[in-house]
Amino acid sequence: MAAESSISSRSKSSSHGRLLLCFHGERPVMRTSGTKENYGRRFWGYVYYGVHEGCNFFRWAEPETEVENPKITRMKKKVASLKSRTKAAEWKLMVVALLGFVGWARFLYLLLQNFSMSRPKCVIPLNLV
Repeated sequence: MAAESSISSRSKSSSHGRLLLCFHGERPVMRTSGTKENYGRRFWGYVYYGVHEGCNFFRWAEPETEVENPKITRMKKKVASLKSRTKAAEWKLMVVALLGFVGWARFLYLLLQNFSMSRPKCVIPLNLV
């Protein structure tokens, strides 16, 4: 799972000057997250992750800041709001386009039906006597 969404590199595993070891005593490797929620965020992971099972060592390389700048928080909320409004507008546009297509198809059907009924039928009498 994380192997597909991360890029690894052999960096010196240290957390503020301390030697960082996994639960098996191995030095973890620095990886970069590829997930949607934490794209680009770096973390320490088990060196043999995906090769063999047994260790689920994981630690963020840089801890998230506990107190965030209020401007950043406000901008994040605004971005989330704009994303949801955009999604709603896209949905409405799709519904309107579908209704427009169905309307045109019905109009053409009625037009062709009316055209075929208004044409005089040509009947040639056969005198077989």
